[in-house]
Amino acid sequence: KGEPNARHQAMADMLVAQGYAVVFPDSLTPRGESELCTQKIGTRRIDQGERRADALAALSWVAAQPWARADRIALLGWSHGGSAVLAATDASRRDVAGHPVKPAVAVAFYPGCAAALKSGYRPSVPLVLMLGETDDWTPPGPCVALGQAAGAEVNLYPDSYHDFDNPVGEVRLRKDVPNGVNPGQGVHAGRNPVAREQAYGRLRCRLAKAFDNESPACGVVP
Repeated sequence: KGEPNARHQAMADMLVAQGYAVVFPDSLTPRGESELCTQKIGTRRIDQGERRADALAALSWVAAQPWARADRIALLGWSHGGSAVLAATDASRRDVAGHPVKPAVAVAFYPGCAAALKSGYRPSVPLVLMLGETDDWTPPGPCVALGQAAGAEVNLYPDSYHDFDNPVGEVRLRKDVPNGVNPGQGVHAGRNPVAREQAYGRLRCRLAKAFDNESPACGVVP
């Protein structure tokens, strides 16, 4: 409908309150799509190739703005957008390795990590993963393995499903999603307020650290 959903708006509000500017690139609407969640993997017209190009273009655009500093940009995404964060920070990709603008830190909330793990992903920047321990949509296992192989920070939140940082709603079974751990049986998604606050706090710390404004509480992963 042309407006951020509750999760995106809450993140934007928190970041703006911290003094950051927020840009949301839209990979779907200009390509005639409104969502990808109900589409089977392998049948989607928009894949991580388009998403990577969009993220890299957004980095270039932000770096060129008079209100921005090219050395103080973070890249953040959720789910398919979290996988786009991985795609846009994969040093094994020529377009990523040669891109003139590098984010100071990349943060991916519950991305799909299986493809990146299989392809030998190598992070071009510091990477932070925010994962739900009970996520049955994009399971945490491949992301934990990816994080260990890539030297990334992995935050695994107990009793948390996909979309655990959503500020509204409750956990529900989405039978309209054909992918996930049990294809055809649906997936669970919904908030965990405790995990949300922990993830938000950790995000604030990592941004402060990346932008050379670290507070004493940012040194240890909770």
